[in-house]
Amino acid sequence: MAIFHHSIKLISRGKGKSAVASSAYRSGTKITNEYDGVTHDYTHKGGIHSSAILLPPHAPKEYADRSILWNAVEMIEKQHNAQLAREIEVSIPKEIPSYLWRRMMIDFCNSNFVKQGMIADLSIHNKDPNNPHCHIMLTMRPIKENGKWGAKSRKEYILDDSGNRIKLPSGNWKSTKVDTMDWNSQDNAEVWRANWSEHCNLYLENLGCEERIDHRSYERQGIDQIPSIHLGVSASQMEQKGIETDRGNINRQIHDDNKEVKIIKARITRLMKWQRELKAQPLDLEKADVKASVLGKLQANNVVVNNQYQTIKSLKANTSAWYFIQTHNIESMHDFANKISDLNASFYTIKKERIAIKKKMESIDKRLELWSEYQKVVPIKKKYQKLQGKDKEQFYDKHQIEIERVDELGKVWAKFSNGSRKINVSDWTKERTSLEQDMSLCEWKLKALKTEIGRAEKVKQILEEQRIEIVEPRKIKDRDVII
Repeated sequence: MAIFHHSIKLISRGKGKSAVASSAYRSGTKITNEYDGVTHDYTHKGGIHSSAILLPPHAPKEYADRSILWNAVEMIEKQHNAQLAREIEVSIPKEIPSYLWRRMMIDFCNSNFVKQGMIADLSIHNKDPNNPHCHIMLTMRPIKENGKWGAKSRKEYILDDSGNRIKLPSGNWKSTKVDTMDWNSQDNAEVWRANWSEHCNLYLENLGCEERIDHRSYERQGIDQIPSIHLGVSASQMEQKGIETDRGNINRQIHDDNKEVKIIKARITRLMKWQRELKAQPLDLEKADVKASVLGKLQANNVVVNNQYQTIKSLKANTSAWYFIQTHNIESMHDFANKISDLNASFYTIKKERIAIKKKMESIDKRLELWSEYQKVVPIKKKYQKLQGKDKEQFYDKHQIEIERVDELGKVWAKFSNGSRKINVSDWTKERTSLEQDMSLCEWKLKALKTEIGRAEKVKQILEEQRIEIVEPRKIKDRDVII
């Protein structure tokens, strides 16, 4: 089955990453980083299908050598926390044969990135035959017509109502940073994701495959099943070795639950379709005596046959059908049709509850994850606040990302603290536990509904076997029923 995966992240020196090391690892090559003198040798790394570097027309031709390219990037970036490259990772549908991978990736990169002026360094990996994928490293700086690196951003002064620059108490002019290119725009992520799904689907269509991928979430597609969670590298490697992980178990449970929901949906859909077809027939549904038909089937089971096992099995099934019509007061086909509609409505109500609960659980999980991150960076911010003078400036230069991250997360907590500036993580944990119980209740409801659908299907089977075309229904007395 073709799957969609398209992730975007930054390779930043501030997070201890190197563009040279990243390119060497992804391409399985050996490159020395001139910025810090470290040699990165990944020539013995397996699973590299192919690699390529794509240049816009005005880029220096020597940048086709990834060692020259990424060393040039490392040297032009002076900041200790500089963003060196953008990386996009995509999964290649395994239905597409390997001889097309390089061509399709080059086409995608040229039309989406190189055309905009970026240099693309792509490496296709196929170590796991079930997970072919491609790493695309993109340059962050524009290249000028003369082949030199351009600026990522420019300073733009903020003006007052009279059009004059605003002086700060420090003596500097108030300004803001403006990107020279729109490559960092969040809108690009949606465009690139959509283009990747369209690109893959075109290849799948040309190959005659029925499979398609979609960059939209299940919710946006109108699919009401629960999506699986991302395994991550370590969990994926453990699962491949046959070692079960918590995340893997969660995905297996989600898969089983979604499968069960699909089965129930198919069964209730068939009942609804049968009900509509009956309404289209020239029968008076009010005069079709369902109760008499099921009772007749029960009484027929009293006849002795050679296969005792089949007799008992049939008796149990027919008894279940009788229990269904008795419990729900079903006399006529009209009553039975209404009950099928009720079962259908119950199914969609439960399914809607499951999805709503799952979304709340994901929201809490994300909150707890951010809180864990906050706990790690807030001591750094506190230490920074205690420093003065040059020590404070040097500390900020070294920990700018963590200090700014504290402020970003502070805005997030403001939404949950109700103005009290106090976060009660235990309440989140309690709510998460309560939601798990709600989800268990939903699963119990689904099982009960599945049982009811099975009983309704047995009633339907009895009615079909007897080909009901009753004009005057037989009168049933309670004493006729012996179970």
